Amino acid sequence: MNIDNMKAIGFKESKLIQDPTSLFEFEMALPQLNEFDLLVKISAVSINPADTKIRMRAAADKTLEQPRVLGFDAVGVVVAVGSNATNFQVGDRVFYAGDVTRPGTNSEYHAVDSRIVALAPKRLTDAESAVLPLTSLTGWEAMFNRLKITPDERKTLLIIGGAGGVGSISIQLAKQLTNLTIIATGSRPESQEWIKQMGADYVADHHNLIHSVRELGFDTVDYIFNTADTLGHWDSMVELIAPQGMISSIVEFDGGVDLSKLQGKSVGFIWELMFTRSIYKTEDMYKQGDILKQVANLVDSGRLVSTLTKEIYGFSADTLKEGHALVESGTMIGKVAIDFEE
Repeated sequence: MNIDNMKAIGFKESKLIQDPTSLFEFEMALPQLNEFDLLVKISAVSINPADTKIRMRAAADKTLEQPRVLGFDAVGVVVAVGSNATNFQVGDRVFYAGDVTRPGTNSEYHAVDSRIVALAPKRLTDAESAVLPLTSLTGWEAMFNRLKITPDERKTLLIIGGAGGVGSISIQLAKQLTNLTIIATGSRPESQEWIKQMGADYVADHHNLIHSVRELGFDTVDYIFNTADTLGHWDSMVELIAPQGMISSIVEFDGGVDLSKLQGKSVGFIWELMFTRSIYKTEDMYKQGDILKQVANLVDSGRLVSTLTKEIYGFSADTLKEGHALVESGTMIGKVAIDFEE
C-alpha cells in the first residue's frame, strides 16, 4: 500500500451529539502494525452504547490534544498482515469488536490484534455482520464464562433489557446453545414482539419486574443477566434470584449497592466487560477470536440471525452523528450500522 494518510472521524471535546463539532472529520496517519496485527479496510461499523458513553465522558472537562477515534464493531477486508498474524491473509473478509485502548474503527483503515478477529459470516451483508461482534462476545462471555452456564442445565435465565443489542443476541445464543428457560424484559409492544422473535420463552415487563416475572409463574430464577440498569433493578434482582443463583451485569453505575443483600441466599455477582481480555492482554485473549468464529458458524448454519434494524449509508461525521443519536434515544430495538458505501 502506498497510502500514508486516511480519513477518520473523532472528537476532542465531550459535547451533545447535536453540537456541530461533537464528531468531525480529519486526516490521520495510517496505523503501524504490531506483530499480531491486521490492517483492515473498513466496510461497515456499528454504534454501541460504549461509543456514546466514551464520547460524552472522555473529554468532559478538557480538550484532547489529538482527536479520539471511536468505533469498535467492524467488518472489512484485510490489506496487510503483521509478522505473527498467521491465521489470516490479505483479502480475508473479517469481523471483530476491537480494543478500547486503541484508536477505533471510525476510519478508512484500522489496525486490530488478529487474536480477537474471525472471518465474517458468509451469508450476511457487511452491515448485518458489523452489528454482531461486541454484543455476541458480551453475551457469550457473560453467560458461559462469567455465569458458567452449561448446555444441559434445565434452569431459568432472566435477561433484563431483552430488546437491545446485547439482549437480542444473548436470547438467541441461550436458545441455541442451552436448555434454559429464557425470560427477557421489554415494555413496549414492539419490544416484546422483537424479544419473542429472538426466541425468548417468556417476556416480562421491567417496569414492574418482580410482579411481572411471578405472574409468569416463576417465584425465582437461577441466573440473571442485566444488560440495562444494574442500580435501578438491584432490589428486584435480589428478590428474584434463587438461592445459590448467579447475577451478571454489564452496566456500571455511580454510588454503590448493598452486596450483603445477596449473602443469605449465597448468591454470586460478577461483572462482564468485553474489553477485559484485550485491555489486559490476558492469556486467553485469543478466545475472543474463537467465540467469533463459532458465532459466524452459527450464523452461516442459520441458527443465529443478525440483530440489524437500522442501516445508514456513507462514512461521514453526519452519518455517525445520526447513529449516535439513535443509540442515545433509548428507543432502539436491535442495532444500527453504518455502511461505508454510499
